[in-house]
Amino acid sequence: MYEIARRHLGKVVAGAAMAVTGTAVAVAISLPGQAGADDTPGGRAAVGAEAAGAAGSNGASGGTGEQGADGTRDGDARAQGATPPPATVAPAAAEGEKGVGSDPLTDDELARAEALALTPAGAAAQQNVEGGRGPQHLGTGLADPLPGDATRRAEVRFYDYGRDELITRTVNLATGKVERSAAQRGVQPSAHPEELREALELILASPLGKGVKEDYKDATGKELTSTAQLWFNGDLYRTYREANVPAQLTRCGEHRCVRLVTKVLNGAWIDTRNLIVDLSARTVTRVG
Repeated sequence: MYEIARRHLGKVVAGAAMAVTGTAVAVAISLPGQAGADDTPGGRAAVGAEAAGAAGSNGASGGTGEQGADGTRDGDARAQGATPPPATVAPAAAEGEKGVGSDPLTDDELARAEALALTPAGAAAQQNVEGGRGPQHLGTGLADPLPGDATRRAEVRFYDYGRDELITRTVNLATGKVERSAAQRGVQPSAHPEELREALELILASPLGKGVKEDYKDATGKELTSTAQLWFNGDLYRTYREANVPAQLTRCGEHRCVRLVTKVLNGAWIDTRNLIVDLSARTVTRVG
């Protein structure tokens, strides 16, 4: 089945709605105006500059304009399709160390809240997604205020891969104390980018990653040796949404399992949606 799909590598598909069985398949996506073809902000800026240049040339007819330093009039320059100067972006306003009221947490508050939430005894015995010491940070947000209390608090979420537990700690940013701590099993928030990267690492290290590497070489002519060569995203694999769940994945929900979508940087899609990674067991399973 994989060989059949490989022969259709160049087929254009609409969006990312790809239903492919067998091993991973690279699929090129054609979008109007090269949208999505460049995974860097510079790609959009370049398109914008070309459009601005075209607009300037259309408007340069019959006017004298003002003479520039090179002796040409601006109307003449527009008529010749000269590229206008690049737009400038105003710098963001300076951010203070502390926010006020319902302001989003500042960078300083985020760092302080995470550090404070890691201080309780036992945190060092917990495990992150790579199996290292300390729990895996999932996210930090401003906690709901208490009635009649304007003190800013942060809610910090971790995942302990050693016990498969979601840990939520509420930190008082004024006193520096952890006011509440709770651990839950079977609760699975959205995946953190670090977890998605580790899932891709496990795919590439698995025998099931062979097809991904072959598809990458078909699309680029180069060997795939690092996750940095791919754009990727994804989220949790939730068994209750699936018609058929392989026996190896029945503990997903209790375990933390993810499904990825991937593509060559600025290039073709590689369909990895049939490869599910159990981050708790550190296994890769094909579905479908």
